[in-house]
Amino acid sequence: MIGQLGRRILGNRLATSQLSEERFSVFWGLPILASDAISSVAYAVDEILWALVPAIGLMSYSWIPEIAGVIVFLLLVLTVSYRQIVDAYPGGGGAYIVAKENLKTTYGLIVGASLSVDYVLTVAVSISAGTAAITSAIPSLFDHRVAIAISIILLMIVGNLRGIRESSRWFSFPTYAFMITIATLIIAGIIKGGGGEPAGIISPPVPEVTFGTQAVTIFLLLKAFSSGCAAVTGVEAIADAVPNFKEPARKNAKMAYAILAGAVLLTFGGVAYLSTIYHPMPSSQQTVISQIAIAVFGKGIIFYVIQATTAVLLAMAANTAFAGFPTLLSIIARDGYAPRQFAIRGHRLNYSNGIVALGLMAVLLVTIFGGDTHLLIPLYAVGVFTSFTLAQFGMLIRWFRLRPAGWRYKALINGIGAVITLVTVIIIGVEKFTSGAWIVLLLIPLIVALMMKVKGHYNSVAKQLDVPNDSLVTLSMKARYDHHFIVPIASLNGLVVLALRYARSLTPNVVAFHVEPFDGEADKLKKKWELLDTDIPLVVKQSPYREVVNPLVEYIDSEEHASRPGDMITVLLPQFIVSKGWEMALHNNTSLFIANALFDKRHVVVSVLPFYLEDLPGRNNRKKNYPAQPEQNNDK
Repeated sequence: MIGQLGRRILGNRLATSQLSEERFSVFWGLPILASDAISSVAYAVDEILWALVPAIGLMSYSWIPEIAGVIVFLLLVLTVSYRQIVDAYPGGGGAYIVAKENLKTTYGLIVGASLSVDYVLTVAVSISAGTAAITSAIPSLFDHRVAIAISIILLMIVGNLRGIRESSRWFSFPTYAFMITIATLIIAGIIKGGGGEPAGIISPPVPEVTFGTQAVTIFLLLKAFSSGCAAVTGVEAIADAVPNFKEPARKNAKMAYAILAGAVLLTFGGVAYLSTIYHPMPSSQQTVISQIAIAVFGKGIIFYVIQATTAVLLAMAANTAFAGFPTLLSIIARDGYAPRQFAIRGHRLNYSNGIVALGLMAVLLVTIFGGDTHLLIPLYAVGVFTSFTLAQFGMLIRWFRLRPAGWRYKALINGIGAVITLVTVIIIGVEKFTSGAWIVLLLIPLIVALMMKVKGHYNSVAKQLDVPNDSLVTLSMKARYDHHFIVPIASLNGLVVLALRYARSLTPNVVAFHVEPFDGEADKLKKKWELLDTDIPLVVKQSPYREVVNPLVEYIDSEEHASRPGDMITVLLPQFIVSKGWEMALHNNTSLFIANALFDKRHVVVSVLPFYLEDLPGRNNRKKNYPAQPEQNNDK
C-alpha cells in the first residue's frame, strides 16, 4: 500500500537509460536554474530601503539608482565570468570544481560548504518572501506565515522528487508569468509616474520605520549595497547543473546565462527605478512591489495578479536550490567529502536524498526565524559571495597556467570579478556580522571540518579493505580456517530442526545454544533433546539476570567454545515470519537484539533463517526455498 501510494505521488520508476530524456532545454531549464536570481527583485530593493530610509529619509531614493547600478554591473561581470566557467568545466560543479582544481582542495571545500549554506538559505528566503507576498495581499494570514511557508516547502520536495523534467514543467510557467507582470508594472508605472517625477510617498498599513536625518556616509552606502547584493544570488546555479541541459549542454547553459542577465537587468533595474518615483516604505507586512502595484493599479485585479505571480515565483525560486544543491552535493559525495548516499540517483533519476535533506534544513530555518525574510537576508549573501570570490581567483590562476587562445581577455574578466567579489564579501561580512552573518562565518569552517572528517573515514575504510594485486593469489590459495555454527534456541520445534539441518549440511561443527533464566527451566528441553536423533551438542547457560544476549556473547569469547583464533563463527538465527507486520510486535524478536549485539564482533557472521508460518501473498516462491522435509542425506 505504501509503495503504491509513493508511486502515485512521485510517479513510476525511471530506467537509467531514460536519463537523457530527463534533461531540459533552455526554455524549460532557465526558470528552474535562474528563478532565484530573477525573483530576488521582490526583496532586494526592500533590503536597500531598510538600510537607507531609517538613516537618511527622503534622500534614500536619490541613491537607489547608483546602488542598483553597481549591483547590475556586478551581475554582468559574474554572468560573463560564469559563462567562462561553463566553457572550462562543462561537467558541472561550478565554483567547487574551479577552486578544487586550481587552488587547493581546502578552498574547494570552502566553496562547497558556502554554497550548501547558501542553497539552504535560498529555499528559506525565497519561500519566506513568497509567503510575505501572500500576506501582503491577504493580511489576515500574517500570523500563519510559518505554516504556509512549511507547506510550500513540502510541496516543492514532492514536486522535485517527481524528476528533473517534470519539476521543470511544474515550476517554469510562474517565472515567465512573473516577468510579464513585472514588465507590465514597470511600463505602466513609468507612464503613470510622468517620466520620473516623484509621485509621492506610499505609506504601508502599519508604518514600521521613520525617516532618519543622518548624514550620508560611505559606510551607510556600503551597508545598502551589501543588502542589495541579494539580487545576484543564484547566479552560480546554472554552472553547477550544466549536465542537466540537453545537448549541446555547454551552449544551452551559456545561452541561459545571457537570458538571465537580461531578465535581472529588466526586473531589478525596473523596480529600483520605480522606487525613485513612488517612494515605497520598507515594511515586513507589505513589500515594495506590493506598494508600487497599489500606487499604479489600485487594489484591483491587476494588483492581485502581480501579487499572485510574485508569491508563486518567490516560492518557485527555491527550485533553483532544489536543482543546484543535490547536483553539487552529489559531486562532493563522489569525491568522498560527503556521505555517498547523496551521489545515488533516486527512482526518478534525481538525487532524492539531497532534495529531502535540503527541504528539511530549510523547514528548520523557517521555523527558527519565524519566516521573516528581513531576519534571514543577513545570513544570505556571505556564503555565495565567498564562492564567487574563490571561483574568480581559481579561473584567474587557470588562465595564467594554461594560457589558451584569448586568455588575456578571459583573465581580465575574472580579475575584475575577483577584486569586486572580494571587496563585496568583506563589506557583507563586516556590515552584516552582528545581524547574523557571524552564524554563516562560523558554520562554514565547521562544515569544512565535517567534510574532512568524512573523507578521512572513507580513506581509512578503503585502506583497511584494500588488497594489493600481488596478495590476491596468496589469499585465495592459502587462506584456510574452520567454520563453526551456533544456533541459539528457546525450545525444540520445527524451525529449530530446520536450522540445525541447514547448519549441519555446511559443517560438522554445530552447537545448539540455550539460555536458562531460572533453575530447572531447561529440563524439559534437555529431555526432548535426548529424543532427537543427532550428535549436535546442546549447550545450556544459566542467566541469573535473565539476559539472553550477553551469555551468548560470553560463550563466543570463552575458551569453552571449540573455535580457535582466525576461525569463522556463524550465529544462525531461526526467525519465523507471521502473516501481518503488526503481529511481529506480539513476539520478543530476540534475534534482532542478538544480531545488533554481534555486529561488532570480529570473525562472527550473523545469518537469519526465515520460516513462514503460512502461505503469504507474494511470498510463495520464498517459502518453497525452505521445505519442511528436506531430502534425506547422511547427516544426522
